[in-house]
Formats: sequence, C-alpha cells, structure tokens
Amino acid sequence: MLSGLKNSLGDLVVIMDADLQHPPHLLPEMISSIEENYDSVATKRRNRNGEPLIRSYFAKLFYKIINKTSKITITEAATDYRLMNRKMVDSVLELSEYHRFTKGIFEWVGFKTKWIEIDNIERIAGQTTWSFWGLFTYAIEGIVSFSVAPLKIASFLGITISAGSFLYTIYIIIRTLAFGKDVPGYASLLCIILFIGGIQLISVGIIGEYLSRTYLEVKNRPNYITDESNIKDIK
Repeated sequence: MLSGLKNSLGDLVVIMDADLQHPPHLLPEMISSIEENYDSVATKRRNRNGEPLIRSYFAKLFYKIINKTSKITITEAATDYRLMNRKMVDSVLELSEYHRFTKGIFEWVGFKTKWIEIDNIERIAGQTTWSFWGLFTYAIEGIVSFSVAPLKIASFLGITISAGSFLYTIYIIIRTLAFGKDVPGYASLLCIILFIGGIQLISVGIIGEYLSRTYLEVKNRPNYITDESNIKDIK
C-alpha cells in the first residue's frame, strides 16, 4: 500500500482489494463525493455477515479499547477501501514511521472524510491471510502506535501494588508487636509473590513493545524494496 501511494501520479488515489471484496461500482459515487469538497471517501462494513462470532466480538472490543485510550477516533468496521485526493495522500506520506497502522494514520491526518456503508462481500478468489493471531498482533500494533495507555496502566498497577504491600507490611509489624507472633500463611505469601512477579513481567513486556518499535525506527530501514517497476513506462 505504501509503495502504491508513493508511486501514485493522479489527483485522486484509490485503495482497494484485488479480490473484488471492495465493489468497484462504487467508484463513480466516491468520485462525486470528492467533487463535493471532501478530501476522502472511505467505506465501512454495514454488517459482519459471514464472520465467526468470536472474531466480530474481538473486533468490536478492539475499537472500544483504542478509541478510549488514544487521542484519535477510529471508525468501527472501517475497511481499506478509500478514495483520497492528492493533498491527503501527500499528508499520509509525510508520516514516515516504520510500523504503519493505516486505519490510525488516515484518522490522524484529519482530513474531511465521507463514509459509505458497504456489505461484507465474499471474495471471488483466493483465501484470507489474516489468522486470529495475525489480527491480534495487528490490534496490538494499533494500540501501541497511537496510545501510551498501556504504559500508564503498568505504572498504575506498580504504584497500587507497592502501596498495598507497604500497608500489609505495617499490618504484619503491628500484629507481631501486639500478639508476639508472626502471621502464618506461606501459601498466601507465595500467591502474592507470584502475582506481583506476573505483573512485573507484563509491565516489562509492555515496555519492550514500545522499545522494540523505537529500535526499528532508529535503524531507519526501508518499508519495502522494489524488485521491478513499470512506473517509468507509465510516465
């Protein structure tokens, strides 16, 4: 997608799937909307017919989470089928990050967009390459790219658990001084240690997600390498 946008030449650029899940007959309507002073015409699914219920549930959950934790609002059930004018395309290309969560990027640039609802059409040929794990990774990509809420949650849990541990320590000291014996309960102590250890590992993992993205950005590797191009012939 990024390569196509960078090499596009026209005043209007459309992004659509080649398996005909995105209906080409909508293009005249989309072009007419651009002429009505819109910068972009995007599509969203009217329904999720044909999708497993669990996938639909997690998709809705993802949109709720990212819209509550980020400063942008991503339209639920948005597809990649979108027509943009040159001004918006150039603005999208100015965002040069390595990890490109396009649904968030399109919303972040903030141009005037008209939304059209489309039916969830079964593809004419080929099979989907999106597995459940792939969609989960894509969701994490979106949240980490446009929100620092996971870091704040990790900090909040750390402060809360530390405060609770401090109060529990004071309770044990007072009880020991008052009754002359320690509080029994090695099993409960072990559970607490394991719980805190789990929180620490989760927090380290969250920090690692952000650091790994910073590491890849600093390397400044290209997003793609072109093996062959016919752009010169088109020009």
